[in-house]
Formats: sequence, structure tokens, C-alpha cells
Amino acid sequence: MFFSQLLCSYADYKIIKKIGEGTFSEVVKAQSLKDGKYYACKTMKQSLSSLEQANNLREVQAMKKLNPHPNIIQLHELIFDKESGTLSLVCELMEMNIYEYIRGRQQPLPESKIRHYMYQLCKSLDHMHSNGIFHRDVKPENILIKHDVLKLGDFGSCRSLHSKPPYTEYISTRWYRAPECLLTDGYYSHKMDMWSVGCVFYEIISLSPLFPGTNELDQVTKIHDVLGTPDSSLLQKFRQSRAISFDFPPRKGSGISRLIPNCSAPSLSLLYQMLAYDPEERIGSRAALQHAYFRELRLAERRADSLHMAIGTVEGGQSSGTPNSVDHMWRMARQGRRHHNIKHVAEPRIRRNIQHYPVELPKLNVVVPAPQITYPVTTVPALTITHRGSPLPVITSKKCHLRLATPRDESYRSAFKTYYMPPLDRKRGGY
Repeated sequence: MFFSQLLCSYADYKIIKKIGEGTFSEVVKAQSLKDGKYYACKTMKQSLSSLEQANNLREVQAMKKLNPHPNIIQLHELIFDKESGTLSLVCELMEMNIYEYIRGRQQPLPESKIRHYMYQLCKSLDHMHSNGIFHRDVKPENILIKHDVLKLGDFGSCRSLHSKPPYTEYISTRWYRAPECLLTDGYYSHKMDMWSVGCVFYEIISLSPLFPGTNELDQVTKIHDVLGTPDSSLLQKFRQSRAISFDFPPRKGSGISRLIPNCSAPSLSLLYQMLAYDPEERIGSRAALQHAYFRELRLAERRADSLHMAIGTVEGGQSSGTPNSVDHMWRMARQGRRHHNIKHVAEPRIRRNIQHYPVELPKLNVVVPAPQITYPVTTVPALTITHRGSPLPVITSKKCHLRLATPRDESYRSAFKTYYMPPLDRKRGGY
């Protein structure tokens, strides 16, 4: 019934197939009749009274504020049907989500690919948090990938960092819910997103969830089985924010390193900092990007930025864009070499095209002295030169020596004449 109503809402789109459904929305793949491109159209199941109400939705406001960003899903347009009151968000279409990507895999992903995905995920959250928004539902199903580009989606649960708790207690999916969300009456912050990222990080490495609790109590128990019970002072702080009292017997956890023994030291270090029980000690998204685990990616980004700036300066004195590939840089190098060669070839032509004005030199009558001189000479006798009947001043040369040109001189002259050419360089853990 609901799927047939979508046909009325999409005036400029052709629905291809249904690709997902949640508690509050349904997602279909649709093709635009204008540009022929494919999009993901998310239609809300809740009917709205006006377009103004649709624009005031947190998800819509968040996507407008966060776009564009390379690691945030791109919002293309909004479609509001006044008759039915349905709202559809037309977004870019990705290939799959992280859960679909790792489901059924037998071999773990290469560490370089895991690092690449996690770096992009941390960048998406850093962009969100720096813009005063936290997600509250980070999980593999909401992390989309296409051609190794990762983008965070589904902002229906996001909240402003400037809002005050208590918040909704059961907002995030249970398996990825932080301890402060489980043990308080809604007193948590944006640090809950980093706990969820840590759970996703572990799941990508091991291909299995870290804390798959069947209910809230079982969820806390599974956390303590791995991380151990926290300090009593932290539990006391959580008790003050919860109406129902709780107590946990001291327990020493098994540790994450035993669950993934082949995990590298830098990734394990970042994982422990993301899964710090105390949210005040948990690493933030900006600090996570500066962790040693991402050092190689940071250096590669800096080199790329420097190269792009240099190429932009050569092209127009200022950075006018980012090259798309290495081929672009080679084209620039070849173009520079071609200009260099043209300059040297064109110079003789310019000289030949210069108009020459003949200058008639005065005729000289030179009288050579009678006695002939044998070489070598020590002095040259004075010459008397008659110019149009008038004697010129006497020129007396100084002592001079003659020597033959050596091979070294010839090689130097040859080298001097050459031009220099520089080298070119599930519903899983639901509510």
C-alpha cells in the first residue's frame, strides 16, 4: 500500500525497486526523468501537514547544514506531496553499507583498507561535531560505501550539541550504545558517537559484533566481560543520573587484544581509546584523526595538498582547482616542456624578421710597411693609415702572445653553445 503511494509522490522519478525499510521510513532506488541518473529516495512514513514542517525536521536541517562534504551523504532535493503529506529525501545512491560489505566474508579485510575506511568515518564525525551536531545512531547499516569512498548517512536521530540533556534513552541501536546511554537517564554527549565508531571498528576488523547484547542488562554484562567493571567513582556518577539504582560486582575483563590477537599495536591503541568506559577519557573525533594509526594517510593528504597548490600556482597564479589524476600533472609537465622548446626555436626567426638597414662604411686606404715580420713577435711596429688623404693617429700595440686552441677549449665552447634543458621531472541489536 505504502509502496504504491510513492508512485504518486515521485513526479520526476521512475521507481526501480525497493532497497530498504525502517521503522520510520522506506528507501527505494529511483531514476530521474530529467538527467537519467539513479538516486536513493527515502520517504517518511509519518505524514506531515506542510512543507514548512518538513523543512524543520532535524534530519533535513542537518543534511542541509552538513552538505557538501566528501564523507557525508549528499542531499539532492526534497519532494513534498501536499495531498498525502508524504516527504521524500532524494539522496545520492551508494553501492552498499558496511554491514552488507562484511557479511559472509571468510577472510579479514586488508589493514590498509580498514584504515582508509576508519579515517573517512572519523572525518565525517569530525565534520558533524565541529558543526554542532552529533549522530546518535552510528552503526554499520548507516555507513555507506561506493568505490572505496565512505559516507555517513541516516541523520534522523541526530541532535544539536548545544541542546541540554536528558535525551532519549533508547535512541541508538543497542549493540553500539555507549555505557552512559545504558546506565543513565539520557545524560550523554557527542562522545557516544565515538563509542559506536569503536564498535564498528572492531566489527570491520573481526567481521563480528563486539557487544551483541540481547537486552540492556545483557548488553552491560557483555561490555564488562571484555572491558571489566569501571571504577566505583564512575559508577557512582552514573547512579546520580539514573532513577533506578544498580550495582555490579567487580570483574576483570578479558581485554580486546585477546579477541583480535593479530591486530596491530596502533589500531589496538586507537580502539581502546574509542572504547574508554568513561566518556570524559574517550578520544574525540578530532584527536582520533591525529592518532598514529592514521599517520600515513595524513602525510599523503599533505603531499597531495602541496602538489595541488603548486599546480594551481603554475596554471594561473592561484589555485583554481584540484587535479583529478596523475595524468593531469604529466600533461602540465609536457606542456611546460613544449613551451620551453618553442621559445628557443622561435628566437632565430624573430632575429631574421628584424629589418636591417645597410650602413656604408668609409673606405680605408691601408699602407702596409715594407719589411715583413716573422712570428712570434714581441712588438708590432707602428702603422700609418691614410683615411681620405689624412693620416690617422699612430697605434702602438702592446706585447702579445699567440697560442693554439686546445681540445679543452673546444669542448668548453661546444658545451657553452648548447641550451640547458632541465629534466622532467538486519535488524541487529534493535531497540
